Amino acid sequence: MRTWLAEHRFAFLEVFARLGRQPLSAVLNVLVVGVALALPLFGYTVLADLQPVTGRLASDPEISVFMTLAASRAEADAVGDALRHMSSVVEVRFVPREIALAELRQRPGMDAILSALNQNPLPDAWIVRLAPLPGASPRDVVGLQGQLAAQIGQLPKVEHVQIDSQWVERIEAFLGFLRLGLAILAATLALAVVAVIFNTVRLQVLTQREEIEVASLFGATRRFIRRPFYYVGALEGVVGGSLSLALVSLSLLPLNRSLLDFAHLYGSEFQLAPPPLVDSLAFLALAALLGWFAAVLSVGRHLSQPRT
Repeated sequence: MRTWLAEHRFAFLEVFARLGRQPLSAVLNVLVVGVALALPLFGYTVLADLQPVTGRLASDPEISVFMTLAASRAEADAVGDALRHMSSVVEVRFVPREIALAELRQRPGMDAILSALNQNPLPDAWIVRLAPLPGASPRDVVGLQGQLAAQIGQLPKVEHVQIDSQWVERIEAFLGFLRLGLAILAATLALAVVAVIFNTVRLQVLTQREEIEVASLFGATRRFIRRPFYYVGALEGVVGGSLSLALVSLSLLPLNRSLLDFAHLYGSEFQLAPPPLVDSLAFLALAALLGWFAAVLSVGRHLSQPRT
């Protein structure tokens, strides 16, 4: 056990010695890795912060039920009674056509237009609020609304049924498109990170070829020789990932100032938050894994080749 720990400690210290011989190259490599990883990390952060917002928008769904213009008040009341007995309905609110017309007249420019009409063009309406579905996705909520809307549309004297949160499903579909695009971008940049670290390790192998051969003559094992290169790849991945987290956190500061002004227009305090600790640690582990994988490929490729 002591021998194993001593070998890893030696490999870890050897990493800093090798990187110290070419500090500018090491810094530039870390910058490239950090910027490459920052792009998908920023996209992931934005999508992760938007996901709860769409969930909250769909958590208190409503359905608007419009009666025909020919429907009497008694027929509208009968529809209201049927709505109250439907499953998942927690509240039913009646909006008489007279009140709807009065509210519409208060809007600028509408009074003159409505005065030219001979009759009230607005129908009676019911606003139906559904019970929230804890843990359900926005798509599931909209699906339930669609089923209930089809059932309501079969009631007599009902002209039109409008699902007020249908646009949430459109947002969810757009977010799904963004997730796919982000996955493609992340895969592409991950390959770029692997290529950068692969080339870094390759240069170190080539410049230390004679040292490696001497170590082999003195009985150094393949694991002992290759281990420092693996640490180089993993360390560049971790440092580059840490730089990515810092870049994303710093970029959120000015972005949130502008976003807060926009959110205040809608009475919201929404802001983008940096990745939580668990996600940050998982991201660093993934960055280290990419670096280690690139180093394994590079060492296996170039140490297996005979010297010419």
